[in-house]
Amino acid sequence: MLEPKVLIHSDQPELALGVLKTTHPDLSPEVCTDYSSLQTCVNHFNPEVVFTCRFSSDEFPRAILIEHESVKWVSNAGSGVNHLLPWDKSKITVTNTAGVAADMMAEYALGVMLYFSLDIPGLQQDQHNHRWRYRTVNPVYGKTLLILGLGKTGQAMAKKAKALDMTVIGVRARVKATEHVDEIYSTDQLHSAFAQADFTLVCMPLLKSTEGMIGVDEFASMKPGAILIDVSRGGIVQQKALINALDNGLLGGAGLDVFETEPLPGDNPLWDYSNVLISPHCSSVYEGWEKRSAEMFAANLTRWRNSERLLNVVDPGRGY
Repeated sequence: MLEPKVLIHSDQPELALGVLKTTHPDLSPEVCTDYSSLQTCVNHFNPEVVFTCRFSSDEFPRAILIEHESVKWVSNAGSGVNHLLPWDKSKITVTNTAGVAADMMAEYALGVMLYFSLDIPGLQQDQHNHRWRYRTVNPVYGKTLLILGLGKTGQAMAKKAKALDMTVIGVRARVKATEHVDEIYSTDQLHSAFAQADFTLVCMPLLKSTEGMIGVDEFASMKPGAILIDVSRGGIVQQKALINALDNGLLGGAGLDVFETEPLPGDNPLWDYSNVLISPHCSSVYEGWEKRSAEMFAANLTRWRNSERLLNVVDPGRGY
């Protein structure tokens, strides 16, 4: 069995160290808890394997990991790897933990759908005003959900939506039949898909091909009153176009977990829309996700040490 040098790059390395102590007790991982000393650590330790987490809004020091001659495998603690692109897959392998938060992100999206369909803001306002009045609530069953990106999060959401008797349509780069999805569209059929959707969930990776994908024309093609839910990465939805769509009543509302600039500046106009629900990029953050991510890495490390094929290998050309 191989005995690689392993570096844990995280501001909270205790969980990963604990998992490795149980699963790989013969290894002695090195730890780096910030960005500024990563170069020194890598040069001194010369790790072959790095388990890394993007834990700061500062620019990620990708070159230190991707271009160092000793590093052969970078295991990203999250699913998004755009901060590591590009790399030469003939020299280094990059994996992610896609699926570690798929069910949680799907629950978040479902919560946003119910938030708007039940008019939770209106109920809260009536309660605040001590006002009892006749109301109706709207079901999600029978409605159409469009999922942009049918990776593990998109598929988890499709399963939940079908359990609620929704029609599910999806857009993916490679059109192929997908469980729990009634119809699949290609990216050049985006406008046709938007026209059908009562709810749109954006959960695709941020790539050159997806950056700015949803702009003025796309919002204009959406079904009137549709709800947009974005749990992807800031930059796929054009913020100015989104604000324009809200101002012109093209959207019924939006649930936004990601933004072009994070943290979202206090003077950003999105804060002030009554039909916008804002969360601080937390749809994938739940109690236990860090441990589950570390366990996925540890299982893959066993495969590495046994010279077996790694799981969740990312293709740099596709970005996922």
